[in-house]
Amino acid sequence: MANIQWYPGHMAKAIHQIQDNLHLVDIVFELVDARIPEASRNPDIEKVIQQKPHLLIMTKKDLADPQKTADWVAHYEAQGQTAIAVDSRNRTTAKQITQAATEMLADKLAKIAARGITNRPIRAVCVGIPNVGKSTLLNHIVNKKIAKVGDRPGVTKGQQWLKASNKLELLDTPGILWPKFEDQVVGTKLAVTGAIKENIYPNDDVALFALDFFKRVYPQRLIERYHVTDDQLALENPELLIAMTKNMGMRDDWQRFCVAFLLDIRKGRLGRFTLDLTGAQPDA
Repeated sequence: MANIQWYPGHMAKAIHQIQDNLHLVDIVFELVDARIPEASRNPDIEKVIQQKPHLLIMTKKDLADPQKTADWVAHYEAQGQTAIAVDSRNRTTAKQITQAATEMLADKLAKIAARGITNRPIRAVCVGIPNVGKSTLLNHIVNKKIAKVGDRPGVTKGQQWLKASNKLELLDTPGILWPKFEDQVVGTKLAVTGAIKENIYPNDDVALFALDFFKRVYPQRLIERYHVTDDQLALENPELLIAMTKNMGMRDDWQRFCVAFLLDIRKGRLGRFTLDLTGAQPDA
């Protein structure tokens, strides 16, 4: 497996911008991908946000295994970290997030009200790695197409304040990765879900990693979508990938199939899945 590393200059700048504006907000919204809730957490975030109240928002729950998402929420809550899972396109998401933030800031809001300040909105900063669904979430909360949305990571390049409602104002920031992946499996999971630009990793390595996961955990999905036979399913992963390439009419163009296979995964065409597991979760 080739090493995967990526740390564009604008990400380092974004970290400094967050630190500079932290005094302007009441709470930090950290967005992670529900399919990889741990792999998509930037380990530098805790240092950046310091002691600010911190709400963990697991996006893309509509693409993740629902039981494993519930397990992750319970896991974080047991650690004292408030966490919620959301479908960014659901109309109730803005209310869900506002309610969670209001409960976390109850004491501070009471003190503000005691000073005679009424209708003061909660001010939050949104942070997370690239392509975690931040722009999609913000656009639906604000109910306008303000934040740029794209299937590729690194779409948001600057900061902007967004008015979600009379109760919530949001500071958007670019997605930020950390300088080096200590565990290459983390980098590979990020590549599978599309958090890293495609030109910095070998598609075949990432596709083989994903194939191994689906073969172990969701083999029926491979059978149904790629017409895999029982004999083919018993093959080693590289041979299975070549067989699937031929099954899909791509002859020996396995590189082309790797790209299509990863796109199928990201678009949910192989169903809902979760790559990260808590210690209490079984593989299937």
